[in-house]
Amino acid sequence: MAAFQDLEPPVLRRLLDERAALQLIDVRTPEEVARGAIPGAQSLPLHQLPLRLDALDKERSVVFYCQSGARSAQACAYLAQHGHDRIYNLRGGILAWIRHGLPLEPLMSTSSL
Repeated sequence: MAAFQDLEPPVLRRLLDERAALQLIDVRTPEEVARGAIPGAQSLPLHQLPLRLDALDKERSVVFYCQSGARSAQACAYLAQHGHDRIYNLRGGILAWIRHGLPLEPLMSTSSL
């Protein structure tokens, strides 16, 4: 059994609209993030996750996403190995978010973790 769960884009949108207490982390490269990000996301490229593990709050749910869902699944597995238990992967990544017609925002308003 996976130590994390997948979220569908409409479910994530509802949670964001409800201002759920979650950390939304974009694990794509800065070049990918420059094309647009999910509103409210923080940028943390996957290769930097081990260096910034302590910046993630174990008391809050964490949702990772990437381009298609593969790198974010790796981030979820890594976090699970390090004691986090409320971990979610955006199924299909930002590509699925876009396919559902959901909004993106420019890099300028996406904060880095």
